[in-house]
Amino acid sequence: MARRPRLDMTGYHHVINRGVARSNIFTSSADKDKFLQILCKACKLYDVIVHDYCLMDNHYHLLLETKQENLSLMMRQLNSYYAIYFNKKENRVGHLWQGRFRSWYVLNEDYLYLLFRYIESNPIKANLSNKIGEYPYTLSSALFGNSEIVSCAKGSILIHDFSPQTLIEFLEIELSEEESDALNEEQKRKISVENEDIKIARSKNLYEHFDDVTSKQERNNAIISAFKDGHTQGSIAKHLNLSTGLICGIIKSED
Repeated sequence: MARRPRLDMTGYHHVINRGVARSNIFTSSADKDKFLQILCKACKLYDVIVHDYCLMDNHYHLLLETKQENLSLMMRQLNSYYAIYFNKKENRVGHLWQGRFRSWYVLNEDYLYLLFRYIESNPIKANLSNKIGEYPYTLSSALFGNSEIVSCAKGSILIHDFSPQTLIEFLEIELSEEESDALNEEQKRKISVENEDIKIARSKNLYEHFDDVTSKQERNNAIISAFKDGHTQGSIAKHLNLSTGLICGIIKSED
């Protein structure tokens, strides 16, 4: 199967990687400290800002901002240097990672701020902590005074755009079902680059989606198909002269 093309454009990226066969990539706090050390060295070399992170035992989440088209280079250094360290420490051989890292380009501010809440909620979902900032290997933990803020995260939006109190209130907002669905849909979006502009790539325009529709059921199926193809609920509603609420209900009815 062909790989999804890596999008190395400058901007914000949500990055995930897991251990091979979902095995642990961190077996101690020292491992996580070492990973953050290697991460910051790579960020300094490639001019990358860490806006958020969460290090779980068998995977990690990073929210990165690149200033150059070098995400792949930076991540290659991070993953290879850490794998060398971990394999030597554990006296193991072979691949540490289940594959190349996965990344999603962050197209808009709504998606960005959902990611902060999603990343920080991972330890709670895994029953490793009871509240935001309690798990030590998230940026929020450092921001709430539980550990030192790593150098590569000192430019984070969480530091510069929030007071301590508003940050707590913001991160403690539990993701709704609709917001979780929105995150899942964002990860399915096909992204293209046209004349250095990043756009959602669509297989069909709206006229093509609805060209052969002759019944209400066909219309509803086409609405769901168009939404999955990257068209927004608002643009579909405008095209069909229907309310956005009706479009939303039709899309949710598939769940």
